[in-house]
Amino acid sequence: MASARLLLVDDDPSLRQFLRTELELEGYSCQEAATGQQALLLIRAEAFDLLLLDWTLPDFSGVEICRRLRASDTQTPVLMLTGVDGIEDRVKALDAGADDYLVKPFSIEELLARLRALLRRSTNKGTDKTPPVLSLADLEVNTASHEVTRNGRTISLSSKEYQLLLQLLLQANAVVEREALLATVWGENFYGDPNVLDVYIRYLRQKLELPGMPTLIQTVRGVGYMLKPAAPKT
Repeated sequence: MASARLLLVDDDPSLRQFLRTELELEGYSCQEAATGQQALLLIRAEAFDLLLLDWTLPDFSGVEICRRLRASDTQTPVLMLTGVDGIEDRVKALDAGADDYLVKPFSIEELLARLRALLRRSTNKGTDKTPPVLSLADLEVNTASHEVTRNGRTISLSSKEYQLLLQLLLQANAVVEREALLATVWGENFYGDPNVLDVYIRYLRQKLELPGMPTLIQTVRGVGYMLKPAAPKT
């Protein structure tokens, strides 16, 4: 997808110029924004294939911009650029709706690899043949509206939680390997801390498996996870 249109959001003009030069050499079309407000105005006015978003901006944080985009149902892929590298920070960014996360300083080769992976995933969504409704026991997922219910109770999930649940549900009653989940949900070129998967599995369990209800997400040690009803949670 060499003609993809990218929006580069960073308050460092020298970094913006460097990245824009490298990206345009690869055939991408780039626009720039130095603040969150400029970025939001551009996104409302034009269509972009991907957003390169710095975490720290003079007005809004990159996390806040992600939240606003996802709240308005804007599905443009977001690659977050940041100087922080804690697992909590990664979860915060991904939970806000970022699709991937790259820590500064980074190599341009890694940035380009992650861009290609995100753009491929975005393109493949158009050919997705996922059924409109998926269910297992008392769990039901509407893949059109992203509504999730269990035993008739609506469950609110973040973007990444939903994607993770969807992958497990599509392969219900079968073990899904950790590497496959990381590649599908976080991208085939995900180089972050693999423990982020365990964090999100814990989030899902807290929301889906209330005391007295059968557990759904089973751990297969050393391999991965499986969605299958089991004994009630105590």
